[in-house]
Amino acid sequence: MKFFIDTANLAQIKEANDLGILDGVTTNPSLMAKEGVKGNDAIMNHYKTICEMVDGDISAEVFSTDFDGIIAEGKKLTAIHPNIVVKVPMIKDGVKAIKWFTDHGIKTNCTLVFSAGQAILAAKAGAKYVSPFIGRIDDTNWDGVELIAQIAHIYSIQGFETEILAASIRSALHIVKCAEAGADVCTCPLDSILGLLKHPLTDIGLAKFLEDAKKM
Repeated sequence: MKFFIDTANLAQIKEANDLGILDGVTTNPSLMAKEGVKGNDAIMNHYKTICEMVDGDISAEVFSTDFDGIIAEGKKLTAIHPNIVVKVPMIKDGVKAIKWFTDHGIKTNCTLVFSAGQAILAAKAGAKYVSPFIGRIDDTNWDGVELIAQIAHIYSIQGFETEILAASIRSALHIVKCAEAGADVCTCPLDSILGLLKHPLTDIGLAKFLEDAKKM
């Protein structure tokens, strides 16, 4: 399973990348705004900086919701760097745009996916990634990880090559559960990634080793 970090914060991207396990980055307009990155030129430059930091797919989200607008934005985004993946919302014009991008050799990430039916459409249109938002599904008292498993099962039966990118990760446990359910990628906040390092028995064991080392 690949690890992406879900942020526009350069310091967090660097920290995750320095771990040696980072495969890519996902961002969105909300994450850009959180870092104070506003305006087209600033956003484009920020994406360029991220691409220069991480050797992997970098999802850059369009703002438009109409076909022509999505295509125009996607072309500008892919001109930034070869690693850019155009992040397109799961709407009718989004699916049409994903098909157009696929036919023109442009990689896409279909975002805001909340059902297996939507995931099927994204795969049929040729999306490289489909992003089910499992945390938000959990918020509605449904099981987001169960959706990952359902999509993985369907894709396996049908032979779809689209990768399942589990998004809206809330914890280290989410990451483990998504790995069990068959996710190809998890995109996570830095805290969730670092949470995988933690276990009380590790802390206890390390303290004992250090204590014994002082006696040597």
